[in-house]
Amino acid sequence: MALNSHAPGKATFTRIDQSTAEDWQVILAHDVEYLDGLPDTVVATLKRLGEGHQPYQVTRLEHCLQTATRAERAGAEEEMIVAALLHDIGDELALFDHASYAASIIRPFVSEKTHWIIKHHDVFQGYYYWDKLGADKHARERFRDHPWFDDCEAFCREWDCPSFDPEYDSLPLDHFMPMVQRIFSRQPYSLAPDPAFPSQGLPK
Repeated sequence: MALNSHAPGKATFTRIDQSTAEDWQVILAHDVEYLDGLPDTVVATLKRLGEGHQPYQVTRLEHCLQTATRAERAGAEEEMIVAALLHDIGDELALFDHASYAASIIRPFVSEKTHWIIKHHDVFQGYYYWDKLGADKHARERFRDHPWFDDCEAFCREWDCPSFDPEYDSLPLDHFMPMVQRIFSRQPYSLAPDPAFPSQGLPK
């Protein structure tokens, strides 16, 4: 059965080049509602990292909890703690490019620095094991002159690398939920008003 293209709450176009300003107000209103539930969607995805058989000493969820716990105990800023919690969330759907996947999720809500660290953490983490797979453990050296090289190196060395320990006393996921809510409640840059396009942004 075909959907009613003129139903309330739906845009009317069947080709995007025939869309109207009114259509986009309908779409943006839906996006606002979606963003309200985004923290719950993110956490539900994260929880799935704790399911099923996994080859590590801990589940991927526990690894993420350990990484975030270490970040918090080291005095990291809240957005970095949340980024540490989500840094491997791409393992479920983007196993071969999980860092870029995670980085793309947090990018609209965090600083450029935090985004860069998460986007490149896999290459920096590779320093500790890629040679065992026949790959170049020094691949991170191509970023040596980047201003956030040391920060990404520290992220992996201090938080990511050691967080496979079944004896570590990680904080529970519920502890981090308020932080996730606050970070993902920020105005996403992709919907922020742009002076070049005055009509852009969240609907009033």
